Amino acid sequence: MPSSMGRRDFIKTVGISTVAAAVGAGAGATLAAETGGNMGNLGAVKDGKYVLPPLPYAYDALKPFLGSETLTLHHDKHHQAYVNGLNAALDKLAAARQSGDLAGVRALSDDVAFNGSGHILHTLFWNSMTPGGSPLRGDIADAVKRDFGSHEAFLKQLETANTSVQGSGWGVVAYEPLAGKVLVLQAEKHQNLTFWGVEPLLVCDVWEHAYYLDYQNRRPDYVKGFLGVANWGFADRQYQAARAKA
Repeated sequence: MPSSMGRRDFIKTVGISTVAAAVGAGAGATLAAETGGNMGNLGAVKDGKYVLPPLPYAYDALKPFLGSETLTLHHDKHHQAYVNGLNAALDKLAAARQSGDLAGVRALSDDVAFNGSGHILHTLFWNSMTPGGSPLRGDIADAVKRDFGSHEAFLKQLETANTSVQGSGWGVVAYEPLAGKVLVLQAEKHQNLTFWGVEPLLVCDVWEHAYYLDYQNRRPDYVKGFLGVANWGFADRQYQAARAKA
């Protein structure tokens, strides 16, 4: 991140407060600093630039749900492209401020929102899965039962939301701090249809590049497979951290 743009300015430019849950507090900070260690030492920023975090497991660790070719392309190519696009947009904004030529701010702000959201959501996505999955239990399980009536009702809504996102997008389990509720949301592309102020707990990428090599156009099968590897332990830690901040 250019020194002339601080973290708070970046969050304002992106326009989605979910970034606050995942971006480190400054150059050299890690995502763990914002999540109480929940996301591990992922190295969100290095030498003032956003960097691609490593996968938290091997490329073949999610088989048979996803193959190593899918994860390699998705992580090394697609996610890297969002990181590159975010850094490039922030550099261009810094240059525009320096020169005083701000004619491109609207388009560059859109680039920051798109690529920044893509970077954050993908970082959450890798941590939203774990080999073999983890059970829905702990504080998040209690909250889900309270807010959705039952675990079964919650999982069915989440499966339906993931499957029915129009076009390319995401399914998001989030904590809404004003009411203290857990919500199931959708996001089209990366930055559209957000609920400002929510803290993401678990996300599912339903862009076709996330599953097409393994599932072709069978998104419902991919979504069912995702629920089989969902990392509810990570979601529970995210939930506890979000409640503590609220």
